Amino acid sequence: MTQVPSQVRTRFAPSPTGFIHLGNIRSALYPWAFARANKGVFILRIEDTDVERSSQEAVDVIIEGMKWLGLDHDEGPYYQMQRMDRYKEVLQQMLDKGLVYPCYMSTAELDALRERQMANKEKPRYDGTWRPEAGKTLPPVPEGAKPVLRFKNPQGGSVVWEDKVKGRIEISNDELDDLVIARPDGTPTYNFCVVVDDMDMGITHVIRGDDHVNNTPRQINILRALGQEPPVYAHLPTVLNEQGEKMSKRHGAKAVTQYRDEGYLADAIVNYLARLGWSHGDDEIFSRAQLVEWFNLDHLGKSAGQFDEAKLRWVAQQHMKTADDALLASLVAEQWGKSGITVPTELQGGSDKLKAMCALFKDRCATTVELADWLGMYVAPVSPSVDELAAQVTDATRPALAALAQRLASVAWDKAAINQAIKDTIGEFGLKMPQVAIPVRLLVCGRAQTPSVDAVLALFDRDVVLQRLQKID
Repeated sequence: MTQVPSQVRTRFAPSPTGFIHLGNIRSALYPWAFARANKGVFILRIEDTDVERSSQEAVDVIIEGMKWLGLDHDEGPYYQMQRMDRYKEVLQQMLDKGLVYPCYMSTAELDALRERQMANKEKPRYDGTWRPEAGKTLPPVPEGAKPVLRFKNPQGGSVVWEDKVKGRIEISNDELDDLVIARPDGTPTYNFCVVVDDMDMGITHVIRGDDHVNNTPRQINILRALGQEPPVYAHLPTVLNEQGEKMSKRHGAKAVTQYRDEGYLADAIVNYLARLGWSHGDDEIFSRAQLVEWFNLDHLGKSAGQFDEAKLRWVAQQHMKTADDALLASLVAEQWGKSGITVPTELQGGSDKLKAMCALFKDRCATTVELADWLGMYVAPVSPSVDELAAQVTDATRPALAALAQRLASVAWDKAAINQAIKDTIGEFGLKMPQVAIPVRLLVCGRAQTPSVDAVLALFDRDVVLQRLQKID
């Protein structure tokens, strides 16, 4: 089992350069769940140093999506652009200790160097021209040139870590050149900012996508140069779309908030996402509380998870079946509001009647949009299919429907009395249940298939049912 320190501190550190999709948000879910499972601290950090591509709109969607999914952060959001003074302070300390050095090699010189190396079938890398060494004479400083700052990567030996997903990873230091950690204008680069942030924030576990594996040895070396031991790393395999490509906006991925707008329950998305790269035995459906109770880093998957919309809908259906009816009532009222439907007074404020409607129909739905659509029959006029009506409301059934309407006008308005009225009508006219129930459904509900017709009718106002049954001609 994983040994964890006295206080676990994890982080989610997205770049606000586009909307956040399910593949991105999984990198928030796992560190959130791990922090909660270990009574630790979960930090939100916005890595916004790419000024040209970062936007406040993208930040808002990140925060909005996390809030909807219930991935509450304990600290933050911290913004890297607001920490520039701190980065420059650490850079100066490293300069003073000889851990970094100025490099005056121009872009043209670097390009020429790479071309020569590739022509010689060598790996393109910085050759250490400006790296100070004992007894080495550095080239003369070009006039008016502003240097980048490079980190003096250790020479010889290896960087080794036990990745919680990928196992032991060892990278030779000779494979790593001296990384640029500050640009000519003095602004620090991504890999350096990440190290300072993780150090200052006391991050104990870095749980992130495996596109960062190549950054990890460099970050470990910088951390160690600063006198810090690296955190535990878990590099998650990519989330693929249904075509087997990396999930991305370009390949049709949707913003997390779109699933909210489509009426998925947040707990269903959390459940589905958790299973896209982690497992607890054969458990497919679980609550947020169970996820927190069970989550650890020992059962993270080693292969890429593939998004499957049909599986997501199935998970969503299971969560709808067990969802609290009061929650569903408020979400249905919200969906009606978006559709421009005025919610009747008796169904407002999470009424018992609306909760009963949700309880009756929720088994048939994967989303609250679908549930609101089903329940629309109670708050808006219905338009049954003319062809279906013609097939069901016939000379044989029309007298029975008229007689049923008379009975329903005077019975007690509850499921049992309505059921008896339907049975009495069937008996009187020598019909079978579908011959009465299907046309009643079409006339009153606008569709031929519903739950038990007596339960459905009992939730209508009697006057609405009688009015709709009059349209048998």
